[in-house]
This record gives sequence, C-alpha cells and structure tokens, in this order.
Amino acid sequence: MERKTKIKAEEGKQELVITREFDLPLELLFKAYVEPEIVEQWMNTKVIKLENRKHGSYQFETSDAQGNVVLRTNGVYPEFVPNQKITRTFEMENTPFAIQLEFLEFEKISEDKSLLTMQVVYKSTELRDQMLKLPFAQGINMAHNRIQEIVNKLK
Repeated sequence: MERKTKIKAEEGKQELVITREFDLPLELLFKAYVEPEIVEQWMNTKVIKLENRKHGSYQFETSDAQGNVVLRTNGVYPEFVPNQKITRTFEMENTPFAIQLEFLEFEKISEDKSLLTMQVVYKSTELRDQMLKLPFAQGINMAHNRIQEIVNKLK
C-alpha cells in the first residue's frame, strides 16, 4: 500500500520536507496539533505541557506497557499562528539526536481537505541520514493515518 505521507530528502541537504494531504477541514487538522487529548491519541504519548502560543513550550512522555518512561520529547515555539503555522524545536532527551527545527504549515485546499507541509532541519546531513535509517517514514505515515482516523470522528 502506498504511503500517503511523502518525504523528500535531497542529497547533501540537512533537511526533510514532509507533506500529507488530509481529508479534514483545516481547523480540525490544526486542532490535532494543539488539543492535548487529541495529541495524546495520535502520538500515543502523554502530554505533560502544551503551551500553544509564541514562546510557549511543550513536553511529552512516552511510556512502555509497565509504565516506565522510555522517551521524553520537548521544545519551544518561536512562532505560532493558529490555523496557519507552527515553528518549533524538537528534542528527544537522552538520545544521540541533536535538537531539530520544525516548520509546520497548514494549508486549506477545500472545505474538507487540507495540506500539512513540514520542513525538518537537522544539525547535519549525517544526523538527517541517520534518522532516515530508522523506521521514521513508516512511523510518521502511521501517525498521520491516526490523525485522519481520530479527527474524522470529530467532524
């Protein structure tokens, strides 16, 4: 089955451009990124903090079946424009990955369709390529599929 989430990784660049068209109104797609209850469902993580504003911050914790925290992620929002864009840093604590910068742009295609474009900038091309060796593409496609399923129920 073809993945609906597309990832473009140009040779020699330290960025990824990720695009996904959703069968969701723009406002509902944006809500999936700012409502803690929805974020927890599609990311399969616990939202510790989610300050949806310029200079706000966020923190998430992912646990295993026994309740042990296996991953903490956090960042800040240098830019936050409702229903248009989110610029954020993204840090995975206690991993070899450096902080990355993410530019998320939300675009209305029609009343019931919207487009998410993510530009993810890594510290080096080596770190970007290291990320691509993980099941990253499969994981982000699955997460986007969950957004579509979960938010469809809110229509």
